[in-house]
Amino acid sequence: MKKIYELTAFEIKEKILNRELTSEEVVKAIFDRIEETDGEIGSFVSLRKEKAIEEAKAVDYKIQNGETVGALAGIPVAIKDNMVSIGEPSQSASKILEGYEGIYDATVVKKLKDADAIIIGKTNMDEFAMGSTTTTSAYEKTTKNPWDLDRVPGGSSGGGATSVASNQCYISLGSDTGGSIRQPASFCGVVGLKPTYGRISRYGLMAFASSLDQIGPFAKTVKDVALALNTLAGVDDYDSTVEEVEVPNYLDYLTGDIKGMKIGVPKEYFIEGLNPGVKKVVDEALETFKSLGAEIVEISLPHTKYAAPTYYVLAPAEASSNLARFDGVRYGHRTKNASNIDELYTKSRSEGFGDEVKRRIMIGTYVLSAGFFDAYFKKAQKVRRLIKNDFDKAFEKVDIIFTPVTPGPAFRLDAKKTPVELYLEDIFTIPANLAGIPGISIPAGMTEGLPVGIQLLGKAFGEKDILKAGDAFEKAIKERV
Repeated sequence: MKKIYELTAFEIKEKILNRELTSEEVVKAIFDRIEETDGEIGSFVSLRKEKAIEEAKAVDYKIQNGETVGALAGIPVAIKDNMVSIGEPSQSASKILEGYEGIYDATVVKKLKDADAIIIGKTNMDEFAMGSTTTTSAYEKTTKNPWDLDRVPGGSSGGGATSVASNQCYISLGSDTGGSIRQPASFCGVVGLKPTYGRISRYGLMAFASSLDQIGPFAKTVKDVALALNTLAGVDDYDSTVEEVEVPNYLDYLTGDIKGMKIGVPKEYFIEGLNPGVKKVVDEALETFKSLGAEIVEISLPHTKYAAPTYYVLAPAEASSNLARFDGVRYGHRTKNASNIDELYTKSRSEGFGDEVKRRIMIGTYVLSAGFFDAYFKKAQKVRRLIKNDFDKAFEKVDIIFTPVTPGPAFRLDAKKTPVELYLEDIFTIPANLAGIPGISIPAGMTEGLPVGIQLLGKAFGEKDILKAGDAFEKAIKERV
């Protein structure tokens, strides 16, 4: 018999509603699990145990009295440290926001609360979501991959992925600017969804690159991700970038039937340097889709090779602008060694930001400067349009697109990778952010004792298609085990 923390979000929801378990029992079991495992894994940077137990009791009271409860009633959920919540530490894993507590709830936090989810704490991340390892966090803890504690969990949402992978919660929210949900999901063997840009509100998300950032869920199954998306998606008066597009019930599309679905396989994603173990898992996954009745179609996304350099012009440029607000004056870290206003700005930012954030601010400021704006930033915007056009043309022929998530499995924490090598870890995930389309990483197999995910990409607001295909794939491989 499975232990409470080993169940899926959907199973927990049904047991709570059927009164087989109370939310209080579930929440206490989860905190026991965190106490048992988080010393080694390091998923969380703050916890709210007492508040969570009281909120669980309130949900139980509603159920016992026959009151209506929300869609995530009693389910423990974790949140990335770059999402603001009222009265709770919210510092984007940066020293520059040390001690900062939210003065309002991000829209996703409010939606979780309205759905009667139980928020248990904030998860570790790369500082301001800049990184692929969760090692650039300013917190004095290292988040480790639950499958091998000597390896990275991925990033920047590494704590979110590990919290689900190690059964410390059932759903966790991350943010994805260039792969920061999908890459750690693949490394840690969980499901991770980056929705369409404009599907979920970013109000209350500490911005890295505003035209690329998107909040999305991690979970153990595609069904759990669909359950979370039902709650999180939709318009928001506080975020004008959220599109007024109807939110379907995503659970309705998880039929297991994908006969006749056309799945595009871009030749540009199957490159030299793809780890042989990863390639084997990916090839086997394609065969599974064929066995389910899907039609595999070779396609071309010719501008893929320009995606990484385009991203690393545009994202740092936006970061440079967004992080200009952290000046040591209004909130966050303030230097004690300034004799004038110029020194206050310079020293507060020098002391408050880590090396990777400084590196990206410098790159961004450079490409936005008067002499280089046209040569770099403007040109990158044009290439971004070409990348989007590639996807638009491809989706005239296919329903979804299939790719690897990363070139290899999780690498060692002590791997001496250069910044450029780390940037190239996101080579398969970045294009979806540039095009604004949804992508999901789904566990597909193992290599070297480590999980490997596959990536499904859909048309804008076509989450239902990738969830449908992902669910069918997940059911097929589980039947085999």
